[in-house]
Amino acid sequence: MLNNKTILITGGSGSFGKKFIQIVLSKFPEVRKIIVYSRDEFKQFEMSNMPEFKPYQEKLRFFIGDVRDKERMMRAFEGVDYVIHAAALKQVPACEYNPFEAIKTNVFGAQNVIDCAIDKGIKKVVALSTDKACAPINLYGATKLCSDKLFIAGNAYSGADGTRFSVVRYGNVAGSRGSVIPFFQKLVQDGESFLPITDLRMTRFWLKLEQAIDMVLEALERMQGGELYVKKIPSMRMPDLAKAIAPELAIKEVGIRPGEKIHEQMITQEDAPNTIEFKDYYVILPQISFTGKVYRYPGSKEVPADFEYHSGNNDRWLTVEEMRNLIEEI
Repeated sequence: MLNNKTILITGGSGSFGKKFIQIVLSKFPEVRKIIVYSRDEFKQFEMSNMPEFKPYQEKLRFFIGDVRDKERMMRAFEGVDYVIHAAALKQVPACEYNPFEAIKTNVFGAQNVIDCAIDKGIKKVVALSTDKACAPINLYGATKLCSDKLFIAGNAYSGADGTRFSVVRYGNVAGSRGSVIPFFQKLVQDGESFLPITDLRMTRFWLKLEQAIDMVLEALERMQGGELYVKKIPSMRMPDLAKAIAPELAIKEVGIRPGEKIHEQMITQEDAPNTIEFKDYYVILPQISFTGKVYRYPGSKEVPADFEYHSGNNDRWLTVEEMRNLIEEI
C-alpha cells in the first residue's frame, strides 16, 4: 500500500510520528519518502539521530513548519501522496487558558491542511482525533470536534475524484507522556503513601500506540472518504489500575477535575444511525454523501439504534494481572 509512496506527517516528531515511521519502514521497505513536518527543531534533531532511523536517512526528510503557516505547508506538500495529520495542541488546561491559540492550531490549522491537500493533489488524508471530541465538555475537545467535521466535509470541496479525507478517533495511549501510568509510577518512586483517583467510578480504554497506528493504516487502505474510524479496545477501571501498579498503596478519591469525564466516550447514541460495525472497529459514516458515490462496506453490520460506545459500557475488561503484564511491556 505504501511502497513507492511519499507520506507526510504533521506533528511528526511526537510519539505517534516516531512509532508510525518505525512501523511503516518495517512493513513497507520500498516506501519512497517520509516527511516529518513539525515546528520543534530540537525534536527533529533528536529524531534524525535516533539509532533506529540511521539506516533510513535517504528516505527521511525533516521540514520545520507550523500547520498555521499555509504557505510553508504548500511547499512541504509538493509531491506527497498521503498525509497523516497528527499536529495539535492537546493539553486540556493549556487549551482552556489559551483558547484562541488552540483554535488557531486545531481548527485553522486543520483547514490549512485540507486546502493544501486539495490544491496539491494529495490522494488521501487521515486526521487523528480524540475521545474528547465526542460530546466535548472542554475547549480542546470542541476544537477537535470542529476539526473532525472540517476533514469530513473536505470531501465535498475535493470533488468525486479528488483528495479523500477520513478521521481516526482514539483515546489516551497507555504509558504515553501525560497519561496516568507514568504519573502513578512517579508517585510510587517518590515514596507517596497513596495513589489519587479523581473518581472511583472512572474507567478508561487501554490503547497501545501500535494499535492506534494499525487503525490509521487500516483507514488509509480502506477509506472511501468521510468515514470516522474507532478501534475496538478493552477497558480498565482506575482503582484496578492503581492495584496493578502499587497493590500495597492506599487509594484516595480526590474529586473530578474540570473538563474530565467519568468514561472515555468514542461514539454517541446520536451517531448510532450512521455507525457500522466490523470485527475489530466501528465506522461512523458521513450523514450526507459528499461525492455522490454510493459507498459499500462488505463485512459490516449496522449497530442497534440505541448504541453508544464508551469505556464504561464495554464488553472487554482488563484484569489487574493483565494490566500488570501490559505495563511491563510498555
